[in-house]
Amino acid sequence: MAKRIDYPFEVRPLTTEEGGGFLISYPDFSDCFSDGDTVEEALANGKDALKSTIAALKAKDIPVPAPNGGSVASGKFVARVPRTVHARLSSRAKAEGVSLNTLVLSFIAEGLGRKEGHA
Repeated sequence: MAKRIDYPFEVRPLTTEEGGGFLISYPDFSDCFSDGDTVEEALANGKDALKSTIAALKAKDIPVPAPNGGSVASGKFVARVPRTVHARLSSRAKAEGVSLNTLVLSFIAEGLGRKEGHA
């Protein structure tokens, strides 16, 4: 029986412009990703893509990386917020002339500073 190795993955919804559905990617393999109409389908397709990627690396005698296991922060995460909160944040970012990402990052940094006693 083959040894099961779990690699961390990310699943995100695709916009209508991107075709809809869900995208799955594996941070340990920059070229390994797949999609599906549902999360479950994306996960199944992603598992197949991961197996194919590992098989291709082995066939070319390229070392297969060990799973990162999420021990190193990527600096990226996705947060779902209510539409009203999103609208208020977008309005505030526009008023301040910054991107939504920059505004939220500043709020997070400010909050962490207060919590840690640095503000």
